[in-house]
Amino acid sequence: MPGIEVRSNESFESALRRFKKKIERDGILREIKDRKHYEKPSEKKRKKVRSGNR
Repeated sequence: MPGIEVRSNESFESALRRFKKKIERDGILREIKDRKHYEKPSEKKRKKVRSGNR
C-alpha cells in the first residue's frame, strides 16, 4: 500500500497532491478504473480496432 511521510511544515493540500502523484505513477488509478467495469475480451478487441482506425 503506497504512503507518504507528511513533512513537519507541510500543508495538507501539498501532502495530498504528492500522494495523488505517487498513486498515479504507480498505476493504481488505471487499475481501479479498469476493474470498475468488466469488459469482455471481444469488446476490448472491438474497442482497440475502432481507436486504431481513426
